[in-house]
Amino acid sequence: MNRPALVPSSADVTGLLTRWSRGDSSALDALLELIYDDCRQIAARQLRRERTGHSLDPTALVHELYLRLVDQRRATWENRAQFFGIAARIMRRILVDHARGRRRVKRGGSATLVSLGAANEEPTAARDVDVLAIDEALERLAALDEEQVRIIELRFFAGLTVEETAHVLGRSPRTIKREWRLARAWLFRELQEEIA
Repeated sequence: MNRPALVPSSADVTGLLTRWSRGDSSALDALLELIYDDCRQIAARQLRRERTGHSLDPTALVHELYLRLVDQRRATWENRAQFFGIAARIMRRILVDHARGRRRVKRGGSATLVSLGAANEEPTAARDVDVLAIDEALERLAALDEEQVRIIELRFFAGLTVEETAHVLGRSPRTIKREWRLARAWLFRELQEEIA
């Protein structure tokens, strides 16, 4: 499974996140310089799941992420894994907004496709589905279990390991594995019903 390299030390990233949270606007620039390659890897992974010929590339997605992160200044940042989880969530929102804009322009034209099999630990049939369908399914799941949505965002979209996800959510790795399996099964079922 491809996942962010997460090379910068946790202390460096956490220190910059803390400075940024306290109002040091230069900390965001320093942070993004430090983790730019990791953000590009997340962006590239998300775009590989999209339809071919997507008008966004990893660099454009990271730049849009930067613009949206500027508005997140008041967030309470804890660590690098939490940051990557939020970055993945913002990138997902960017792609959903982009797909909605495209759909409005084309009035139901070509759907934006993503592969659900890419982040699975266990072998499953890879299936391409509309990114908007995934977003709608995740919204329905959030009404039932917000934590399972967070697990999907951290594991599938950010590419965090079970241990990193457990650390971000303050849960045991065993619980995360169980919830990950349940959340994926629920999501596959919902998407299969939507396609049928």
